[in-house]
Amino acid sequence: MRANFLFFLMIMGLCPLQGQDSLAHQNKLHAIIEAVDDFRAYDRKEHPLGLYTKARYQKEAAFATEQLNALAQVDPKYLSEGDLISWELLKFTLEDQVDRYALGMYLNPIQADQGFHLNLNFRIRKLSNFDEVKNYLKVLDAIPEFAVQHFALMREGLKNGNIQPRIIFRGYESTYEQHIVSDFRQSLFYKPFQNLPADLNPQQKDSVRQVAKLLIINKVVPAFRDIKQFFEQEYLPKARESIGISSIPGGREFYQNRINFYTTSDRYNARDIHELGKQEVSRIRGEMKEIMKDLGFKGSYDEFLTFLRTSPQFYAETPDKLLMAARDIAKRIDGELPRFFKTLPRRPYGVKPVPDAIAPKYTAGRYVPPRSETQSGTYLVNTYKLKSRTLYTLPALTAHEAMPGHHLQGALNRELSTAFPAFRRQLYLSAFGEGWGLYSEYLAAEMGIYRNPYEKFGQLTYEMWRACRLVVDTGIHALGWTRDQAINYMKNNTALSLHEINTETDRYIGWPGQALAYKIGEITIRELRKEAEKALGSKFNIREFHEVILGEGTVTLPILRRRVANYIREHTDLQDKS
Repeated sequence: MRANFLFFLMIMGLCPLQGQDSLAHQNKLHAIIEAVDDFRAYDRKEHPLGLYTKARYQKEAAFATEQLNALAQVDPKYLSEGDLISWELLKFTLEDQVDRYALGMYLNPIQADQGFHLNLNFRIRKLSNFDEVKNYLKVLDAIPEFAVQHFALMREGLKNGNIQPRIIFRGYESTYEQHIVSDFRQSLFYKPFQNLPADLNPQQKDSVRQVAKLLIINKVVPAFRDIKQFFEQEYLPKARESIGISSIPGGREFYQNRINFYTTSDRYNARDIHELGKQEVSRIRGEMKEIMKDLGFKGSYDEFLTFLRTSPQFYAETPDKLLMAARDIAKRIDGELPRFFKTLPRRPYGVKPVPDAIAPKYTAGRYVPPRSETQSGTYLVNTYKLKSRTLYTLPALTAHEAMPGHHLQGALNRELSTAFPAFRRQLYLSAFGEGWGLYSEYLAAEMGIYRNPYEKFGQLTYEMWRACRLVVDTGIHALGWTRDQAINYMKNNTALSLHEINTETDRYIGWPGQALAYKIGEITIRELRKEAEKALGSKFNIREFHEVILGEGTVTLPILRRRVANYIREHTDLQDKS
């Protein structure tokens, strides 16, 4: 009788054993997530700047492999939607950790505008209390060992050909020479000590400044001398001549791996992306020509770009005026946000100039998330070489880097409920984050942020820039393009300044695949929005749609497609029932 009852429950899908199986698989997943959240490859108090050794990366890869084996024992069909997303994201990130070690990516920690020593500049911040002062002193003390560890990794990279192209390092001396000073007070690293927190008494301030003086003289400046010697005598002379990653052994496989990672799927290859990019370039160019027509411009497209690059009306006269313009745009956007979003982040953000130490080879702007509870997010605006910082592109840049772009998405991700695993609250994937940033530029048009045809053209030239990336990145790394080909393609299709075109091209050369994330992610979000608008008609609600996109934090594009499909199906069912 008992067996017949269980058979009946199984037929009805109500068997208690099925519930037990589901609970068992959920518990397995939660145990793996807890292990991942608790894992530390090194003691962060002991290594305030991090530990950068081969043993550390080997330990992380071994741990990731162990957890992947455990994940394989979890059957996703037994998981709730939230747990299924965690399972998929954990699998994706752990696989990438294994790949990064296998591909030796940790041996190549520099790019044209980024690098281990450049990252130190972001440690230079206002100190708010005595604990921050002590921690900052520990950071300065750790700089020499931090540099030595990276030298060791990069020397191994030199031995096996894992090295960047020489061409991207023109002017690279600016990244370290300005830190080699004869007077410790001229060091940028000393700047936080000039205005110490008020809770320090005069004697404490004197003691702190004396320690800082000795650290800069005996640790910081010598470390940057060593960095200069390493680059100029060891690394740069051996940098490779070819620029495309496919030109080195295993390069094509490496590039496909990066395509899969930066698009968060295996549905794309270099040739398909190249053709998609050309189609997008053609479409956007048509929209640009319509604006030229509306403006009554009589010249050619190339002549219009020359006009935009050379007319004084499109440039700020001083760094302060550029920053003021960015702040004005940021506040105008803030005022429009409730019409488009149900949930807004609690953490504020500020607008600051890009630090002088990194500005020459840095992009036009970037978002930097807070490093602690006492800091806001930061929208960095590059005030270096003002003749290359166009005002008509500033609204699109602001929408992308601040609100409703990276700050909104990133802050909401960090503010997810503690019911979400810690690894998800800290997760960033370029296809989602940069795709959202580019979609935010499009969204700013609906907010009324672009106040004249030139600013609308600026939004299109930023979209064109990202479309060109699809063509240029694949051209360089899969199709044998030269740097001049890439620069000319960007010059002929975007209104970016020539300085920006050069710095951007060097970035693509040094960072294969990352530039693909922006347009692939944005195309996906816009396609999903069109599908929802078409399916729901007058019932479509933009605030609800954005809640679906952002509500689970950072996800892969396949997960995002599934979430929107579920949203459409649920709301269509509700409409049918009503």
